[in-house]
Amino acid sequence: MSAAPQTPADTDPSDATESPDVTGSPDPAPSDGTASPAATPSGPARTGGARRSLALALLTGAAGAGLALLASGRTWARGSAVLAQGELPRTVTGADVTGVPGALAVVGLAALVAVFAVRRAGRIAVATLLALSGTGIVVAAVLGNADTSALREKAATAVGLTGADVHHVTHTGWPWVAAAGGLLLLVAGVLALVYGRRWPAMSGRYERTPGGARGARRAPAAPDLDRPEEIWKSLDRGEDPTR
Repeated sequence: MSAAPQTPADTDPSDATESPDVTGSPDPAPSDGTASPAATPSGPARTGGARRSLALALLTGAAGAGLALLASGRTWARGSAVLAQGELPRTVTGADVTGVPGALAVVGLAALVAVFAVRRAGRIAVATLLALSGTGIVVAAVLGNADTSALREKAATAVGLTGADVHHVTHTGWPWVAAAGGLLLLVAGVLALVYGRRWPAMSGRYERTPGGARGARRAPAAPDLDRPEEIWKSLDRGEDPTR
C-alpha cells in the first residue's frame, strides 16, 4: 500500500520562518572602512559651491572698490574759517583728508582680477593682498572721519595765517561709506583665501614655457618618404616632402 502524497498544507511551518527577512534589515556598512556614497559630497555639489563663492567674491570686491573710490571724491567735512570780515565756509573731500582709501581701492580691484591669473601660492598671496587692502581702507576711513587737519590747512590758506582755526566743523557720512567699501573688499579677500583653490584659473594657452616661447603649435612630423600616401598629403598641404 503506497503512502498518500503530501499536500502543501502538510509541509513544516518552520520552513517559512527560516527564510531571512530582507525587507527590514539595514544595509551593512562597507567592511573596508570607507564611507557610503551618500556621506561624501558629490562633484556637482562642490562645483556649485565654488561658483557661488566666486560670484560672491566678485560682487563684493567690485562693489567695495567702487564704493571706496566714490567716497574718496565726496565731501567728508565742512567748517568755517574765521576772518576779520566774518566766516568763510570751507569743505574737504576724502582725497583731501587721506589718499589711502582711493589708492587701496585701485590695488584691491587689481588684486581681484589677478586672483584668476595665478595659482597655488600666488593665489594665496594675491588674496592676502586683497584682504589687506580692504582692512587698510576701513582703518583710514575711520581715522579720517575725525581728522580736521585738512580743514585747518584750507582755513590757513584762505586767511593767510598759519595755524588758523576752524569753527562749526561737521562731518558727513561718506567716510563710513568708504569704510563699508573696505569691509566688502575684506570679505572678498577672505572668500579668496578660503575657497580660492577651487576657483578656475586662466587657461594654460596664455602661459609661456620656461624657455620664453608660447607653448603653441608643434612642428608637423616629417613625412615618411617610403609611403606614397604621406608624400601626397604633404604636397596637398603645400609642403615640400624632400626637405
